[in-house]
Amino acid sequence: MNDSQIEKEIKEKGLTAPRITPEHLEGVIVSEQYHVFAGTTFTACLLTLKNGYTVLGESACASPENFNAELGRKIARENAKNKIWSLEGYLLREKLSQN
Repeated sequence: MNDSQIEKEIKEKGLTAPRITPEHLEGVIVSEQYHVFAGTTFTACLLTLKNGYTVLGESACASPENFNAELGRKIARENAKNKIWSLEGYLLREKLSQN
């Protein structure tokens, strides 16, 4: 299930309490950088957030014959983005606890 399918189900169920949305998550990302280490299938994605914090995601394939740079970037970015969910969730929970 991808982010848009989950978001659709949340809306259909009428779950309207404060939460982190995929749009919010994308909105906190201000830049992205990619690097493939020479002689490897290892791709790194560094996402920079609005506040300057950086999050690293990575991907690699076991068989060099399966390496595809575009796919490696997509997987590495998704892995980095998944880390942001926890960070933003923590920030929201902190804000809610102060009300």
